[in-house]
Amino acid sequence: MLTTDFVPGTPDWLDLGAPDVDAAVAFYTSVFDWQFQSAGPEAGGYGFFQRDGRTAAAVGPLMEDGGSPAWTTYFHTRDADAVRALVEEAGGTVRVAPMDVFTAGRLAQFTDPTGADFAVWEPKDTGGLEVLMEPETLCWTELYTTDAAAAKRFYTAVFSWTYEDMSMGDDLVYSVVSAPGGGTEGDTGQGGIMQLPQENLSAGSTSEWHPYFATEDCDATCGRATGAGAKVLIPPTDVPGVGRLAMLKDPAGAPFALIKGDPDMR
Repeated sequence: MLTTDFVPGTPDWLDLGAPDVDAAVAFYTSVFDWQFQSAGPEAGGYGFFQRDGRTAAAVGPLMEDGGSPAWTTYFHTRDADAVRALVEEAGGTVRVAPMDVFTAGRLAQFTDPTGADFAVWEPKDTGGLEVLMEPETLCWTELYTTDAAAAKRFYTAVFSWTYEDMSMGDDLVYSVVSAPGGGTEGDTGQGGIMQLPQENLSAGSTSEWHPYFATEDCDATCGRATGAGAKVLIPPTDVPGVGRLAMLKDPAGAPFALIKGDPDMR
C-alpha cells in the first residue's frame, strides 16, 4: 500500500508533462476535486494539483523536443547520483542527469531497458506528495512492458524490488511490486508489472508507466473524464479480487487509470 512514509524505491512524486498546461489544469480539475497552485514564475509553468490543501500531483510543460504527454512516476531515493550509477550499470539510460530543483530536492529521470520512462526524487525541503490512497489521489503505479523479465531484473538491480507473481489466465502474469521497508505490515504492494500481450505488441504498444487514481465511483469519474475530452482505453470493468477499474488517455494523450476497490480508500 502506498504511504507518505517514503522509503527508497517507493513512489514519492508524480507529475504530468503536458503540451498545454492550462488545458491540462482545466481537464484534471474538472475530473477530480483538485485545485491548481502555480510554483511561481521562476518555475517555468510548473505547478501543483492540490486536494484539500495537500499536494496530490504536479504538472508542467513538456521539456523534451518531441516528447509525448505522459505522467511520470518518481521513486524515493536518498542519493539520486547513486541511482544514476545503478541505472547505467543495469542497462538503463539517463534522460535528465541528477539536478537540484531550487531547495526542494534533487531529481533525475531515466528510461529502463524496455523503453519505459521513470524518475527519482531525493527530497530536501519538499518531502514528496502530501496525500495518497484517498479518493482522487494516487493509489497504485503500473508498468506495461515489452519484456517483463528484463524489466523485473532491472528494477531489482536499481531499487531492490521484490515481486509476487499472480496468474491472470491465458498465460498472463501480473507481478506485484514491493520495495524493502515499503507499505505497512502485510500490505507492501505499491504497483504492478505486466507483460504486454502479443496483440498489443503487434499493434505497436510500447513500455510505459501509468498512475491509478482512487475513485469512489469509477463510472461517474470516467464519465466526467470522457465528457471533458478523454479517450477510453478500457471501459469501467469489474476485476475479481481487485475492484472496478478503467483506463483512459487525457485529451493530450497521457494515459492514466481509475480504480474503485482494492487498494481500499480511507
